[in-house]
Amino acid sequence: MEWQLPLLLIFGSMLIMMATGMPIAFAFLSVVVVGAFVLFGGRVGLDQMILGIYSSLTTFTLLPIPLFILMGELMVHSGIALNIIDVLNKWLGRLPGRLGLLAVTGGTLLSTLTGASMASTATLGAVLVPEMEKRGYQKPMSLGPILGSGGLAIMIPPSALAIILGAIGEISIGRILVAIIIPGMCMALLYAAYIVLACVLKPDYAPSYVVDATPLSEKLMGFVKYVLPTGIIIFLVIGLIFLGVATPSESAASGTVGMLIVISFYRRLSWDLIKKAMTGTLKITGMVFMIIAGSQVFSQILSFSGATQGLVEYSLNLKISPILLIIAMQIVIMVMGAFMDPVGIMMITLPVFVPFIRTLGFNDVWFATIVLLNIEMAMVTPPFGMCLFVMKGVAPPDTTMGDIYKAVIPFLVCDLIVMILILAIPELALWLPGLGMK
Repeated sequence: MEWQLPLLLIFGSMLIMMATGMPIAFAFLSVVVVGAFVLFGGRVGLDQMILGIYSSLTTFTLLPIPLFILMGELMVHSGIALNIIDVLNKWLGRLPGRLGLLAVTGGTLLSTLTGASMASTATLGAVLVPEMEKRGYQKPMSLGPILGSGGLAIMIPPSALAIILGAIGEISIGRILVAIIIPGMCMALLYAAYIVLACVLKPDYAPSYVVDATPLSEKLMGFVKYVLPTGIIIFLVIGLIFLGVATPSESAASGTVGMLIVISFYRRLSWDLIKKAMTGTLKITGMVFMIIAGSQVFSQILSFSGATQGLVEYSLNLKISPILLIIAMQIVIMVMGAFMDPVGIMMITLPVFVPFIRTLGFNDVWFATIVLLNIEMAMVTPPFGMCLFVMKGVAPPDTTMGDIYKAVIPFLVCDLIVMILILAIPELALWLPGLGMK
């Protein structure tokens, strides 16, 4: 059997099921069950599938996922996110487009604590959009910065999608979490630069208004009370990994304990808070683990059928530059991102792309960083980026999807610039992992 036929059957059946509205996890598991039965030899194949699922989930590699999710749930439900935004608001003063800059700085800081772009977008949108509308901000400047900075949760650790990517692609999770720091910061700086430039060239985007002066003592008090403790949590999560003191699992546990201590310090820790956080964590973790289980066996089926090896050999025989093949992969992910869920994209592409990347001799951490940035763009890419619909849910009633689509375009351009820089200068992603990690 030629490799093209099983590849077509596997992907075709999976896409058809997803098109019917079936959840991604169940679509993958359905393909996995049938594929294991046919390719691995009936009941023996199903036994092998169960063993594959068991081995893919019973690993400490996945432990950071529920812990990072729990940390974000605790922060959101405790109200610390709103306190951080209020403190940053007092520090920005009278800068052009100050509320847009507040969205970027707040989104960057919240990203270091939530690891979930939709949660960050929802929080920033609910808090800032009404205020922006009241101050006369036009929709490109009230919606765009929040959509852009909300997606930073994918590119600034702790990133739940980075851990899922590492698990699916069998790439070092610790190195990915460190590698995305500089690209994430570059994105935030580009967003801020665009906001200031746009507000200078088009003052009606963000009309100036009188800002009540805040005493320096009050600013410092707010910084020490709300922002500084988050810096300690960031160190517990990322600093310990970078210094080689802790694994991603250990640092996730340290960050979660740190978050509980901070919440206790504010006297907001209650059984109701813990119940809400644990319920949200269990729901999200269950979904993620089902997806990971399906993707691992899915990768095995692709490999066993010869589809992965055949596609790699076919691509290697093409008379084009390897870097052009990398760019072609990103275009495929970008197109899929306009219509599909990010985790679904990773499950479909990584089992094929990662072996290919390694065969060509490219660094898999560098490739993972580019893919994550592409996934971040997918979250806000029209017409079906998930953060676009989150924004529609928290935006004023007169906001249309067309307004949201137009507002996000400049920030997608900023993301594309960062992607081109990483392709041209791999050290943007590889310098930090190589500096402090073994």
